[in-house]
Amino acid sequence: MARGRSGSPGPAAALDGALLLSPLGGLMGAQAVLGLLVWALITNTTYYLHAAYGWVMFVSIFFWIVTVLFFVTYLLQLQLKFYVIPWPLVLMIFNATATVLYTTAFVTCAAAVQPTSWWQWDYNRRAAASFFACLLMIAYGASTFSFRAWKGLGSHAATSQVTDHA
Repeated sequence: MARGRSGSPGPAAALDGALLLSPLGGLMGAQAVLGLLVWALITNTTYYLHAAYGWVMFVSIFFWIVTVLFFVTYLLQLQLKFYVIPWPLVLMIFNATATVLYTTAFVTCAAAVQPTSWWQWDYNRRAAASFFACLLMIAYGASTFSFRAWKGLGSHAATSQVTDHA
């Protein structure tokens, strides 16, 4: 039985370079970048004057943090240490939930954009945030319905979790 640096049984954490080139890694990276754009653009406006943007901020920041955590988990192959957890199913449920909630956030953000905004830069940033929220909704939807992501097929490290510890 191999021991990692921490002395715990199991493989040591190593970078999975193949993840970065896989569809799963590409979508997760795109989701992290687009999610950062959405909440950064809204944060730079007077969003606190409009209650609708509270929901958009919650959805964008929450799913950005969780997406980054999943990305780091897969990049460092930490899911191999927790092989009892059905990671492909967890990712599918997460992505489905993110798709539904980002749909509501996109609609809310787009509906709250008003061309008669107090400042022109608020209008531009809110419109851009709506656009990126739409792209993000599509990216989470693509991850949800990606056969490779939820069936565990492909080049990412989760494919060997059943055979390594069965």
